Amino acid sequence: MISFGIKDIIDILLVGVLLYYIYRTMKESGALNIFVGVFAFIVAWVVVDKLLDMRLLGTIMDRIIDSGIFILIIIFQDQIKRFLTELGSKRGWKSIAKLWQGSQSKDAHKKWIVPIVYACMSLSKSKTGALIVIKQNLSLEDYEHSGDFINAEVNNRLLENIFFKNSPLHDGAVIIDDGKIKAAGCILPVSHDTNLPKYLGLRHRSALGISQATDAIAVVVSEETGNISYAHRGEMHLKLSSTDLEHALSNLVS
Repeated sequence: MISFGIKDIIDILLVGVLLYYIYRTMKESGALNIFVGVFAFIVAWVVVDKLLDMRLLGTIMDRIIDSGIFILIIIFQDQIKRFLTELGSKRGWKSIAKLWQGSQSKDAHKKWIVPIVYACMSLSKSKTGALIVIKQNLSLEDYEHSGDFINAEVNNRLLENIFFKNSPLHDGAVIIDDGKIKAAGCILPVSHDTNLPKYLGLRHRSALGISQATDAIAVVVSEETGNISYAHRGEMHLKLSSTDLEHALSNLVS
């Protein structure tokens, strides 16, 4: 007789949570199709080898599974790095700290969120392209090193001058960390997501790319239309008003 207790329920719940987290990470990083393909292969291997007992095909698939772990590490190295980084981040402690800080934390964020919104409004009116990345929990140091260090307080006039068309830094991204403009002219990873509308250019693809590689928020002002958008967790939110942007940043910034 098969026994089924509390420990088995906890086991199933933990596996379910793990699978959901892996699914979400793969979706955000644009590697969902690869994940689905790997999962389908594992299901096929279980059916062929364990249920149908097809020895020849099962042996071939066994060999692939044996060496597959190393192949998966190579394919998903960025996702594995992100998972381990998030696991060791201070997100949990920050959440606890927020309970103690209450509204003071929100007020501190709003002090430097508003200048970002004002800068985006001004850049939108003049149809000046811009890409602003707001650091969350995961480090952006590698991307900061690709640009020029500034380390100045967030200021809407400074942001507008950085993205002015004759500025040498206007083509890259600005990275903001805890109310400071850390670097400008930064190079970001470009997303190859085929679901992104064709009319969106390199800035939008870079914004989506950094949101897939990290937990950062990337705000974009289109040079062609002046539309304001932002990318977060592998999703692009298009054509925002200044109120929409302020509301989103206030809720998302940790």
